[in-house]
Amino acid sequence: MPIYLDYNATTPIAPAVREAMLPYLETDFGNPSSSHRLGRTAQAAVQLARGQVADLLGASPDEIVFTSGGTEANNLAIKGLVLRVLEGTVLTGKPRSGHLVISTLEHPAVVEPARWVSRLGWQLSVVACDRRGVVDPAAVEQALRPDTLLVSIMHANNEIGTIQPIARIADVCRRRGVLLHIDAAQSAGKVPVRVDELGVDLLSIAGHKVYAPKGVGALYVRRGVALEPLLHGAGHESGRRGGTENVPYIVGLGRAAGLAAQELPQAGPRMSGLRDRLARRLSEGIGPLVTINGEDAPRLPNTLSINFPGVAGSELLAGIDDLCASTGAACHAGETRLSATQQAIGLSPEAARGTVRLSVGWYTRQDEVDRAADLLIAAWAARK
Repeated sequence: MPIYLDYNATTPIAPAVREAMLPYLETDFGNPSSSHRLGRTAQAAVQLARGQVADLLGASPDEIVFTSGGTEANNLAIKGLVLRVLEGTVLTGKPRSGHLVISTLEHPAVVEPARWVSRLGWQLSVVACDRRGVVDPAAVEQALRPDTLLVSIMHANNEIGTIQPIARIADVCRRRGVLLHIDAAQSAGKVPVRVDELGVDLLSIAGHKVYAPKGVGALYVRRGVALEPLLHGAGHESGRRGGTENVPYIVGLGRAAGLAAQELPQAGPRMSGLRDRLARRLSEGIGPLVTINGEDAPRLPNTLSINFPGVAGSELLAGIDDLCASTGAACHAGETRLSATQQAIGLSPEAARGTVRLSVGWYTRQDEVDRAADLLIAAWAARK
């Protein structure tokens, strides 16, 4: 088995999650909307999972909407709000547009819905971050306008792991009467994510980032926030998302949320220890020219974005069959195409070319970290 250091891309399904899912794939296969015993069993399982996700986030179960993943959750938050406003425009005959704010760090699952909204005539502002990869709440406040309806900022960056000052941004938004959505796909289960402490109105999570399957996620919607469904149907999810519930995957997400809440106190320090050990060994083996992105900012405990000098990260990883990790920049025909995050933090093309993201997880062992460091150092030295 290769050493897996790509937990930010996806996590394996936890054994306890798989075990929880199996009955709903085999014997308890009823439709949650059916009134017979199998239907009632499925409905009870969905509601249990809803409570487990709510508990992880410090929310109420009725504030959780199950989706097909983080991308749909982000789309529902952004498009759902805008479509509700546009529906009111049609019904009242009073034209109304609006204004959205995002940051330069956002995942395409936020950027593309925001761009779609802008094609409808809404205005879009993009707030920059500093060189550490942190958005200044004052910059968000400066971007707000009288017609701003929503700010969407990721809680933690998927590439470099920097954590945003969401509570301070939420305070700015609250004082101006603006809703705040955060993409918490990378942070949920790794650091505390409590909706009241953060002060958010909408929050997205993705199952395959928290040891549940791909194809399931959830959106927290604070009571009183009205969204237009993207999927209209028979009134599932309290009328917020049409379609028969994906019971096995929802059960898996619920179980994963329960595990995350249980493991968080010990998993965070353990992962940060492994991350720092890996960074230290790479720095000692390569020297002072190696740099770490976001090093001086609050970061996820599992994420190390490191720049290897004088090599292409893609070529470095291609030469190591026994290691699974990700690069930052895309290199083609001698040219380096920086990612949005690399551009946002002002990384030079030379540094970006050598960026590798190494992300540990629940199942990462210390010997794997040490072996990965040795493999990376040897591969780097062979290309110098």
